[in-house]
Amino acid sequence: MTTVNTSNLLAMRNAILQQNSALQKAAAAPAPNPLTGAGAIGSATAAPDGNFASTLRGAITEVNAMQAKAGAITESYERGETTDIAAVMLQREQASVGFQATLQVRNKLLSAYKDIMSMPV
Repeated sequence: MTTVNTSNLLAMRNAILQQNSALQKAAAAPAPNPLTGAGAIGSATAAPDGNFASTLRGAITEVNAMQAKAGAITESYERGETTDIAAVMLQREQASVGFQATLQVRNKLLSAYKDIMSMPV
């Protein structure tokens, strides 16, 4: 069993304070989107002053850009210009996840539209 003395306590206190400040810095920094980094699809929905149509149009445009970028990097890999298969697969997965999210939003919108249309007047 270790004895507790003032130097050990001060060392533990300093370690805790350093960890606390590192956690505060990490919490204060904006979290990157795992799909596309800092400028992601979520940035299109973060603007509260825009209307729904422009927000949806912006999200679809970003998904289209992700798919185009994934296609370009895939073609680059097939030509032998790029050798980083991990970057190619990551870009393809990002485009796929973005497309799947857009597809799910479309499905929910269609479902809501059908529900509204079937409501009695």
